[in-house]
Amino acid sequence: MIMRISLFITCFNDTLFPQTGRAMVQLLERLGHTVDFPMAQTCCGQMHYNTGYQREAIPLVRHFVDVFADAEVVVAPSASCVGMVRDMYPRAAALAQDEELQLRVAALIPRVFELTEFLVYQLKLEDVGAYYPHRVTYHPTCHSLRVLRVGDAPLRLLRAVKGIDLVELPSADTCCGFGGTFAVKNADTSMAMLSDKVRAVLDTKAEVCVSADNSCLMHIGGALSRLRTGVHPVHIAEILAATSSVV
Repeated sequence: MIMRISLFITCFNDTLFPQTGRAMVQLLERLGHTVDFPMAQTCCGQMHYNTGYQREAIPLVRHFVDVFADAEVVVAPSASCVGMVRDMYPRAAALAQDEELQLRVAALIPRVFELTEFLVYQLKLEDVGAYYPHRVTYHPTCHSLRVLRVGDAPLRLLRAVKGIDLVELPSADTCCGFGGTFAVKNADTSMAMLSDKVRAVLDTKAEVCVSADNSCLMHIGGALSRLRTGVHPVHIAEILAATSSVV
């Protein structure tokens, strides 16, 4: 089944981790799909909505719906932002008391997916032809587990990667402490949670900590770098796109 896939890269990835977007294009085109990137896309509004500016986020909701209204499917490398669209957009549309917006949101939501759930549950794929000969441990993000409920889709994809040495992360479902502005507003608590996560990552002796959301990887990767551990944070899209041994 060949599809035309519209990429929702998210402002976080577009600004700080462009290599993840490039990896998505490489992967999806290798699988035979047509990929487009609507240039008018902006922030989904999650940052505003989650910090108490729900009404201020409504124009961003309207814009997102306008930009992706005609997309066959919308795929993003972020469970966090997809969670915003699928879980919070209906609430934002209701808050706006805009019946037309509510209908448009409801029509769009079934076509918006996080990358790993799209590959496994929509395309029915696990082996995407990747090769990545490194020792890897996987951190499942809170949004992927508790909002999108992607289940073991990321692990099924990773297990099928040729050459990989995938090791289980202790207490994997424990939050890393990022939580967007939580890490800023509650820095001490966030750092304590991060310390536990980093200790778990180091216990695996992994070369690479992989996740499906760069926000968590930025948080974890920052600590791994400051401690000079030599462990690389890598988005799962980059592993699935890889066909060589280069990290």
